[in-house]
Amino acid sequence: MDNRYHVVAPVLSHMIGVNGNSTLINGLGRYQGGPKSELAVVNVEYGKRYRLRLIGMSCNPSFLFSIDNHNLTVIEADGQLTEPLLVDSLEILAGQRYSVVLNANRPVSNYWLRALPSTTGSTFKDGQNLAILRYEGAPILDPTTNQTNSTMPLVENNLHALINPGAPGIPGYGKADINLQMVVNNTGGVYSINNVTYRPPTVPVLLQILSGAQEATDLLPDGSVFVLEANKVVELTMITGGFGGPVSFAHIRTPFDVSHVLRVASNPYSWCKHF
Repeated sequence: MDNRYHVVAPVLSHMIGVNGNSTLINGLGRYQGGPKSELAVVNVEYGKRYRLRLIGMSCNPSFLFSIDNHNLTVIEADGQLTEPLLVDSLEILAGQRYSVVLNANRPVSNYWLRALPSTTGSTFKDGQNLAILRYEGAPILDPTTNQTNSTMPLVENNLHALINPGAPGIPGYGKADINLQMVVNNTGGVYSINNVTYRPPTVPVLLQILSGAQEATDLLPDGSVFVLEANKVVELTMITGGFGGPVSFAHIRTPFDVSHVLRVASNPYSWCKHF
């Protein structure tokens, strides 16, 4: 699932606060006022179970994913296997990845597959934000199914690791070997961490490595690299402010434990993680 902008990136300058024109599912989608273009089709056979890999590739909005008349079983989140959790819809933030199992046990027909972005005013009108789940033997037609109210939405707190060894060390705030705090801010659509804005290096990283650079700190500007000592317990506290949330930790490839989550009106996204 992706969002497509009709304005080229150099003109936009940044994506935060700028709405995409359409949602693409497997590369296909429609936009308001546009042609009735082809929609993505997911073909299934009655009686079989399918693992669907859901990836939020948007620049900013999240997607509310569901398939009419079908439940889904979440079995993996961001590369970590989870205990099976039955849902009928799930919100997928930018950069998040889920694996769900679809049981193709409904009458042979066509069903709408929905990915509604969090962008204000989003709709399914004229085929926007839609794809088609098509059973083998169903006619090649657009679905006529209707969306029903979600009664089993994914609640992330209900997801539990299938294999959970737990982070080592003392399970308490400030008790890790290394304690990092990252304050994320947004100014004019440009993000910074600890008041440092990421700047791409003037020489591509691969060319730097080929030229003999050895350390990560040699490749990127100051403030862009956090060096961690091996075999240490790290406590990472992230505090985010401004617009552009909620956020996901989808790009942390190491399993971690959440120590606590603090949510207050002035700063709704403050997390502490151990890994």
